[in-house]
Amino acid sequence: MDFSFSPEQDDLRREARAFLEANPSPTPEQLGELGWAGILRDDDFTFLDAAVLFEELGRVLHDGTFAADEIAAWTRDGELAGRALATAYALEAVGIGARALELAIEYASGREQFGRKIGVYQAISHSLVDGYVAVELGRSLAYWAAWCVAEADPEVDLAVAAAKSQATEAAVLACEKAIQALGGIGFTWEHVLHRYYKRALWLEGELGYGREQRAEVARRLLSS
Repeated sequence: MDFSFSPEQDDLRREARAFLEANPSPTPEQLGELGWAGILRDDDFTFLDAAVLFEELGRVLHDGTFAADEIAAWTRDGELAGRALATAYALEAVGIGARALELAIEYASGREQFGRKIGVYQAISHSLVDGYVAVELGRSLAYWAAWCVAEADPEVDLAVAAAKSQATEAAVLACEKAIQALGGIGFTWEHVLHRYYKRALWLEGELGYGREQRAEVARRLLSS
């Protein structure tokens, strides 16, 4: 089974990232012009394609309700909608965590202390690596969940619970590690990190904290 992205999905990610970096708060009209609005109702796309957009919107802290609106328009099945939304939150969290780490790495690569880039100090580098590993595991689980939703796989509930738990907690961890790496500036209102952190905390609690999701994972594993 091949879980790599298709060339079309890679193109969609590049297009989305370029556009959203220039337009982090796109209007519904812009989303429609890009062909993103209604993506889940388009037979040429699957939930896995939409998953790419959910992650990229997380990277720019999109403040709209794109994922919720698309899912609501896609299905009236309450269980499917719940699985899809929890998965979408996990994907958004992956985008948040990845961007927070990018900001921290950029800062650590340029900031000097005692004549050396702070990124060379283990207290900084090891901390950011911990965040990176957590986010990448969250990404793997989130796209597994997205594939399960797209294919109506029997393990969808297990995948969704695992993804929601790991990805949202990883986003919180990544934001905390990034704030620590930036030092004083990381705690200021002027820096964007506090917004990423607050959104990550919200995602962590919405639809159940990690401990609740892990209890669901354990229940399903032990009953199989």
